[in-house]
Amino acid sequence: MTRTDAMRAPASGLLLVIDTAFDACSVAVFDPLQGAMVACASEELGKGHAERLPGMVDAVLADAGVAFGAISKVGVTIGPGSFTGIRVGVSAARAYGLALGVPAVGVVTLHAMAEAWRRDRPILAVHDAKRGEVYAMLLSADGAAMVSPIALSPDKLPEWTAEAGGPLDLVGSGAALALAALGADRRGAGASTILSDRSEIDMRTLARLSMAASADQPPKPLYLRSADAKPPTRRISLFETAF
Repeated sequence: MTRTDAMRAPASGLLLVIDTAFDACSVAVFDPLQGAMVACASEELGKGHAERLPGMVDAVLADAGVAFGAISKVGVTIGPGSFTGIRVGVSAARAYGLALGVPAVGVVTLHAMAEAWRRDRPILAVHDAKRGEVYAMLLSADGAAMVSPIALSPDKLPEWTAEAGGPLDLVGSGAALALAALGADRRGAGASTILSDRSEIDMRTLARLSMAASADQPPKPLYLRSADAKPPTRRISLFETAF
């Protein structure tokens, strides 16, 4: 590490966070000591996360003005989401953690989506998984997980979210499906509300959840059903340009 890098890196180290679970490929460096984003980049790719990710990590570190040695923890979204995207992100995070000798942790995509929008009532993160299903997770108003992530048909949502006992805030690409299933008025207690109809990850929220996540176990992909397509047979090195 150069003298400049050492001066830029806080004593507690920096957090590197990665998200490739949906269409976007996103990388950020977060300073937990200051509670501030140091550098961040995101590109809407759809496909090709594996080829793009190493270069984005290099670019974000360069933008932050730090070397890999300043990283003390790696966080990554583990799904549910794109089968290939999740595999790419989790593999990269584990490899970076191993190479740097630092812990790597995983964050559920639905948790990050809900937490970014959470306010004063339960919130349902729901992603349109296609094939007549959604991926869903329910958080309480204080951020506790009320029901674990699940893949189910939208018409099962009223029963599955009954514990909330009232209207919900909704986020994610399946929010409209959820609203239709729940009904505009839930048990007479007011209307459920769509806060966002996009499945996307706020990198600041991902960083905050990664900071709090236990490093007891390395991140593992969270697949709620089998892949829609077979993974590519060509092997791709995520570290051809990373170190």
